[in-house]
Amino acid sequence: MTNACGRTDLTATAERIRKTLGEGPVLALTGAGISTDSGIPDYRGPDSPPRTPMTYQQFVGDAAFRRHYWARNHVGWRHVHRTLPNQGHRALARMEAAGVVSAVITQNVDTLHGAAGSRAVIDLHGRYDRVVCLDCSRVIPRERLAERLSELNPGFSDRVGDIEIAPDADAALATTEGFRVADCSACGGVLKPDIVYFGENVPPERVRRGYRLVEESAALLVVGSSLTVLSGRRFVKAAADRHLPIVILNRGETRCDALADLTVDAGCSEVLTALADAYTR
Repeated sequence: MTNACGRTDLTATAERIRKTLGEGPVLALTGAGISTDSGIPDYRGPDSPPRTPMTYQQFVGDAAFRRHYWARNHVGWRHVHRTLPNQGHRALARMEAAGVVSAVITQNVDTLHGAAGSRAVIDLHGRYDRVVCLDCSRVIPRERLAERLSELNPGFSDRVGDIEIAPDADAALATTEGFRVADCSACGGVLKPDIVYFGENVPPERVRRGYRLVEESAALLVVGSSLTVLSGRRFVKAAADRHLPIVILNRGETRCDALADLTVDAGCSEVLTALADAYTR
């Protein structure tokens, strides 16, 4: 395990990562840890509070759960909507522009990779800025739904005070009583964030695209993920099966440390910035 601290250590760590990964093409797999410097908390980082995310079965099976979710999301999504890419996101975009990083598979739903300039991005778990109707499959921008929810629940967001935000834009609220949920304006069906919930499968085409990227890559760089969830861990295992060099950059241990050629226990932003400098200078 490598620990990166000072400027000299960062430079040395970046050189070790570069030497391990080679000159590319490098596939990046990112998790919530890359977005913490943008003000979005991690689910499973060392300092993350315990949280039980809502499951797909709860959302589709219980109107009270849906009210609970949309009330919390109505408050929380505005925080995520205001966040900006950090140096880690921008470093990966720089490496893509330099021809080193071939693509990013992200487990995040915050859309910050695209905002930073990355072009080849698979949003494995969907995007927080879209909403889909479970009945007619219509997709609408989350911002349009926000307008409808504000009309149905005037002043709701202003009454909640200080809140804690999760990576999927969920906000911890004491009560959601009285919150009115909007149905699909086209068919009256149930609206759901275009996000893969716990208990829901990642669309098969996204998984196939991810595997193709592994096959086309010369190395894998994991950033900010504990690799607890199989949806991301499967690509690390696929890379290991192909004997690709694997580097894991994360605060704390991961489920795939034993498969990595190099593990780096350090902050994502500073190490990725140093790595981008090493590749582009």
